[in-house]
Amino acid sequence: MTAPNASPVQSRPLWGAGKTVVLLVGAAILWSYLGTGSNLLLPFQADGRHQVALFFSQLFPPNLSASLLTRALRGSLETLAVSIMGTLLAVLIGFPLGALSAYTVMGNRRFSEAEGSSAVARLWRRLIYDGSTLLLNFLRSVPELFWALIFIVAVGLGPFPGVLALGFHTGGVLGKLYSESLEALDSRPLEALQATGASTLKVFLFGMVPLALPQLLSYTLYRWEVNIRTAAVLGVVGAGGLGQDILVAMGLLHYQDLATFLIATLAIVIAVDFLSTFLRLRLIPS
Repeated sequence: MTAPNASPVQSRPLWGAGKTVVLLVGAAILWSYLGTGSNLLLPFQADGRHQVALFFSQLFPPNLSASLLTRALRGSLETLAVSIMGTLLAVLIGFPLGALSAYTVMGNRRFSEAEGSSAVARLWRRLIYDGSTLLLNFLRSVPELFWALIFIVAVGLGPFPGVLALGFHTGGVLGKLYSESLEALDSRPLEALQATGASTLKVFLFGMVPLALPQLLSYTLYRWEVNIRTAAVLGVVGAGGLGQDILVAMGLLHYQDLATFLIATLAIVIAVDFLSTFLRLRLIPS
């Protein structure tokens, strides 16, 4: 008899907490709106429309001279190369760190007990797990532009700082995604493999990795799509690619040259998106 009456009473604290959250979110949105001086209608007012129209009128027609098209092609290929090498470096950084920061690999009780791990061994596992997690957090908390500035100071201007910047930041992002994928696996196939006497390493290589591989590939291809855009932006700070050409064109007010470089950027982004989708359909089972 008391159960029907208890439900509304028990729901009141939840409803009160829900209202508090809504009020806090609303206050945060209002504070952000006022603090940033946002005016969503401003770009559509007469002066805003005039400035936008003036800017686009200076962009067209694009400069399609042979020399500039050659520069745009060279910058596009350099941007593509930076994104590929940056993503490859990110995988080399993110995969081992992601595995070491997955509790199913480093902190799972059944592995420790099955192999008779001592207290010292379990302590080392915990230290490695925490250290890898902290390192991944640090890598992805530093934006790519900051990494690029650091590496420009270290190795000079050019595409290589862009590769390092993408590799370090994306390595932190992929490591986190890889770790979550490994932790979300169904434990039953792994327990069956463990029951056959397989070691932790064999369970990881022949159990976890094959099960998680489709998800790992999907995350990697997605981050490559992101990196092709980021690689173009990194050129603005001197890390090579189309971004550097865009910065020079803007600085010299050569807007028709700028239009050509922007079109080249759009073309390479669209091409990589299509290629990534094709690879995802071919490599990742539905």
